[in-house]
Amino acid sequence: MADITAAMVKELREMTGAGMMDCKKALGETDGDMDAAVEFLRKSGAAKAEKKASRIAAEGICRVAMVENKKAVVVEVNSETDFVAKNEVFQEFVQSVADTALVSGLAGGANGEDVETLLDKDGLRDVVVEKTAKIGEKLSVRRFIRVEGDCVVSYLHGGGRIGVLVSAKCAEVTDAVKEALQNIAMQVAAMSPEYLRESDISEAERAKMLEITTDSALNDPASLPKPILQKLIDKAVADKKWSDEDIAIYEEKKSNMNFLFNFLSTEAKNALVELALADKADIVGDKIFEGLVKGRISKREKEVVLLNQVYVRAEDGKQSVAKYIESVDKNLEIEKFVRFEVGEGMEKKNEDFAAEVAAQMNA
Repeated sequence: MADITAAMVKELREMTGAGMMDCKKALGETDGDMDAAVEFLRKSGAAKAEKKASRIAAEGICRVAMVENKKAVVVEVNSETDFVAKNEVFQEFVQSVADTALVSGLAGGANGEDVETLLDKDGLRDVVVEKTAKIGEKLSVRRFIRVEGDCVVSYLHGGGRIGVLVSAKCAEVTDAVKEALQNIAMQVAAMSPEYLRESDISEAERAKMLEITTDSALNDPASLPKPILQKLIDKAVADKKWSDEDIAIYEEKKSNMNFLFNFLSTEAKNALVELALADKADIVGDKIFEGLVKGRISKREKEVVLLNQVYVRAEDGKQSVAKYIESVDKNLEIEKFVRFEVGEGMEKKNEDFAAEVAAQMNA
């Protein structure tokens, strides 16, 4: 039986990042064989990682790997807590994932495409297990996307809470082009567009947008055009859908309808909603209502379509992103953007530290 010295334990800790007692046990189990002890800890880590697999990992960071502003990858790797996301060991690990994804040639995807294939590259799956054991939390490579173009720029916001890539087609990669694309990357981070251009919105998505806009208008009578609202109120009064008190309020305030809904009862407002939904077919066919819906959809498109958005640094407060790009270089064309925000769309753990401490004390 070999003597396990403090220096051996220290060396193994530095090699693996495992705890002191774990290192001492591993060396004891392997009779001081350093390589065997590392393997022992890896297997032990695998067991720990398996136990952690059911936990929720919705924190983490994004990192980017890039080659000469031509090819880039953005990755999102999750941890259980924001504290670990700020850990240098974790950040270095995420960067290594990005580097591996870049050289892999895999395309990736916003929904986790190619992640399993990526994990099989360069022993990355084993590295995840090792880091899980070392850090003590469930770690998960959630997604990555590869982007290529004449010029590609990246932007990380909030320490990596948001990761953005923007690729463009251009005749010449000048400093002005790089600066413009960097500004667009910051625009994407701040304004969270869903589409690059209007043509990217599918017919199904447009139909859904129309449905949501129509129904939301009908469920908010106060926002309806005055002629349509007046018809609904007249019907509510004639059909005795309103109480005498609400009718009296209406008679008093009808000269200035802008403030009427501040005084009506909840029941009166709900009655108008019911009437609007019941008359949906007639209201939807009204040209005034059609104009309202088209206006709201147009406004929505300006919010979700990158090129239609108002450029956040526009001096006049009106210039669109498309016009800004054109002002920099008429040959500059945005081809693609990617925006990852850590944990978006995921269930997050609701931490109750007081309850956790109490549970530990009771145990």
